[in-house]
Formats: sequence, C-alpha cells, structure tokens
Amino acid sequence: MTDKQAAPAIGIDLGTTFSVLAYIDDTGHPISLANAEGERITPSAVLFDGDDVIVGKEALKAISTEAPRVAEGSKRDVGQRIYRKTLDGKQYPPEVIEAFILNKLRTDGVAQLGDFTKAVITVPAYFDEVRRKATQDAGYMAGLDVLDIINEPTAAAVAFGHLQGFLRPEEAARKTQRFLVYDLGGGTFDVTVMEVRGRAFITLATDGDVQLGGYEWDQRLVDLVAEQFIRQYSLDPREDPSAAGRLWRECEDAKRTLSARSKAAATCDFRGKSARVEISREQFEEGCRDLVDRTRFTTVQTLSAAGLEWGDLDRVLLVGGSTRMPMIHQMLKEVSGTTPDSSVAADEAVAHGAALRARLLLDRMNGRPSTFQIKNVNSHSLGVVGTDPQTGRPRTGVVIPRNTPLPVTAKRTFRTKKADQRSILVQVVEGESPTPDDCLQIGRCSVPNLPRHLPMGTPIDVLFDYKSDGRLGVHVSVADTDVQIEAAFTRENSLSKEHLDGWRSYISGAEPTEYR
Repeated sequence: MTDKQAAPAIGIDLGTTFSVLAYIDDTGHPISLANAEGERITPSAVLFDGDDVIVGKEALKAISTEAPRVAEGSKRDVGQRIYRKTLDGKQYPPEVIEAFILNKLRTDGVAQLGDFTKAVITVPAYFDEVRRKATQDAGYMAGLDVLDIINEPTAAAVAFGHLQGFLRPEEAARKTQRFLVYDLGGGTFDVTVMEVRGRAFITLATDGDVQLGGYEWDQRLVDLVAEQFIRQYSLDPREDPSAAGRLWRECEDAKRTLSARSKAAATCDFRGKSARVEISREQFEEGCRDLVDRTRFTTVQTLSAAGLEWGDLDRVLLVGGSTRMPMIHQMLKEVSGTTPDSSVAADEAVAHGAALRARLLLDRMNGRPSTFQIKNVNSHSLGVVGTDPQTGRPRTGVVIPRNTPLPVTAKRTFRTKKADQRSILVQVVEGESPTPDDCLQIGRCSVPNLPRHLPMGTPIDVLFDYKSDGRLGVHVSVADTDVQIEAAFTRENSLSKEHLDGWRSYISGAEPTEYR
C-alpha cells in the first residue's frame, strides 16, 4: 500500500454516554467524522431487538419504551464478567456491548473513508489493567487492530497541544509548560497533571474515579423530580424501567438547560399521572455539592502527588461534556485561583488526540520520524500477594508503585517451599491497600513446569513488564541461570480466545454464533 493509499489514522473516544470517531485529514488536522445519522457524536447505547442490534440514537430513544432491551453506560461495567442487567432475555459481557458500539463507529467510518482496521482507543486514566485488556478485546471483537490504548486526559492534552502549535518541529525548544487536565465525562472522572517539554507530553500524576461522572448529576435530578412526584401522587416512577427511562431523558435535558439558564423544568408521566417540576440552578448545585467536593478533593490530591502547587501550573484544562456545568467552573476557579481553559471541544478533543496518536504510530510503522512523544504513569500500584511472616496472614507486596513512569519492568523473587517443587502460583493485584481483599485481583500467574530436582529455597524470578498503554506482561526465570519458564497469566473475567473469535464473527456479520 502506497502513502497515497495509506489507511487513515483513526482515533476513538469510547465514552460512557457518547462516543466519537476522528481521523486525520490531508492537512494533518483531526476531524470528527459524522456517523450514518449525520451527527459527530454517537450515543453509547445498544438496543437488542430479537436478531437486530441497533446502536446509537435510535437505541437511546428506545429507553423510553423498551428499557429492558437497551444497554447504556456499559463502560462502567467493563472489567466485570457480565453487564449489570439482562437484555431481551440474555446476558452479555460488557466488552461485547462495547464492541457493538465500536463496530457501529467503524462501519460508519469505512463508508466514508474506505476500509481500515487500525485505530487508537482511549480509556480513563484511572482504568486498571483488567479494564484496559477488556477494552482492547472489545476493539478486537469489532474487527479493529488496536494500535494503542491511551488515557483520555493525555489524548485531550495532545489535542490541545495541536491547537496551540506545540507539535510543530520549531516548537521543540519551547519553554516547559505544566497543566492540569480535569476530565469529567458522562460516567468517569480523571485528573491528570502533565508537563509538556518540547514535543513530549509527560504525565506527572493521575487519579480519578471510574464511578463518578455526569450520570451522578443526572441521578440527583431524577431523584429530586421523583420525590416531588411521590409527594403529589404516592407513586414512584423509578419503579418502572420505561417510566424511569423517560424521566432520565427529561432530567438530562434539564441539566443542560441549567448550564445556560437559572431555571429548568422536567415532566414526569407515570400510570396516567403527570407532574411538571421546576428546578433552579441553586437547588441543583446544592443537591450536587458533595459530588463537586469529591472531584475537588481528588484534584488537590493529584496536584500534591505531582509535587506541584497551583502557582506552578500554566493552565487548568477542561475536558468532557460534564465540565460545561457552571458549578465545575466555579469550583476550579476558587481552588486554583485562575479561570479554567475550555478552548478544546469538550466532547471531541479526546478522539482528536487519539487520532493524532494513531497518525504518529502509523508514521512510525512506515519509517517516518515521530512528531511528538507520550510518557504515561500507572494509575494503580501493582503488587503480588504473599504471606506476612509475623502474622501468617495474606499481605500485598507492592512491586510497582502508582504514578511510576511507563514503560517499566520490576522483578520479584519467590523461593520454592520444598525440594523438587514443580510449580508456583502468583496472585497479581492492583491497589494501594496492604490487604489483598481490598485490592483488585488482576489475575493469576501460573508457572507449571519448573525444572526437576530444584532444591528447597531455589529463587524463582518473576519479571513484571508494565507497558506504556498500561497493559501487563509476565516473564519467569530461575534466578542466576539462563532457564526461562513459560508462564500462563490468567486474567480475571477475561473472555477466552474462542469466545473472542466467536463474538468477532457474529458482530462483523460473518456468521451466527452460539454465544448470543
């Protein structure tokens, strides 16, 4: 394939509530691609209607009448074995639902750009290794060759850098800049402190909450309206999925209105009864004060973890549709002493940065020089489960502390407990607690074929390879020898290769599968 025919550079923001596909045009600029419905933003909703799977706007509309058949917010369940609710009588792994969304984006993109498979997909910076692997699997099932998994705040920073001209060769000697990226999306929240040295985007510290986003603000409005309805009619509309779906849409619209006006109204219909509830911005902000405070606390903690103070920053960059709420601007202005920067497209910047990353990787594959660099850190400490020699209880031993620059390798040595021991089993976890039960179990590293006749106490080295995309590799050897041992790393809740291939065939329409 010649340069003229080269595949497009594709970046995908796989969001909790909305998703965006972007590409790099002939002038080197990122462009959000309109979907088949003519819109640049695709709702991350999937309707399962018999043999039909419908993604996007029509699926979102169906929540009002067919809520039990609609999946939304599946990104929040990524890393779990099964999506939180049964859909049209069936259960699905959340990454399969994510794959249907990606397939919609890919299909719409191919119709306009020609065939492509290579893409960069973004994830919240606070996603753990299990969720990153599941996202990569979703890409595979959607027929994509995932070039990289990059953090959403990093992608937004790259998009900002492109807008500011930081990526041009003559900018390599530019003065170092530091900024904090505050990313509040529909379902997740990230804070990342970054440094731009020349054309290198370096993450200094990151933190977040994968269960905090615009969804929580919507829920507060839903509860406020529902409680008024209960007082008026002694009926709770939240008990009926379709009524709750209609109310949710009303409250989402009211939330957007409250970002522009001081008052909004939401209508609730249930069992022949109707109520129109007015909400003031003051009411809304008071009801969500604790949510704002949670993001404030995380923001301050992340800045401290980076070893910086507010005066050390050049700007506070806003990303994510939920940052349009005035209460977010006000909080950040108060805590930072500066006006937050909302110059990047809140809903599209992440996809744009991912597309720029894809362009860089494709150029590198074709022997062209890199135009910028990305250096990330791990958002969670990586550890192994051992035994406390004093108490005899399980204990987490940290191998790679959080906020360690990536990629990185670290070694942990284990000793055989008996002569001629033929196997070892290592539990790998992520988290900050010394108690394994309070950490997330990533998986188990099974080493089944140790050499024969090893004496008791033989050291076995386990090498953990944390890649720049936050993915983990494990390698095992007998210490002080050239003996390499094949290790099987089994991840929690991951789909088997057989299931991945089966779903890939089904989602692409190549053949039916028994998995659905």
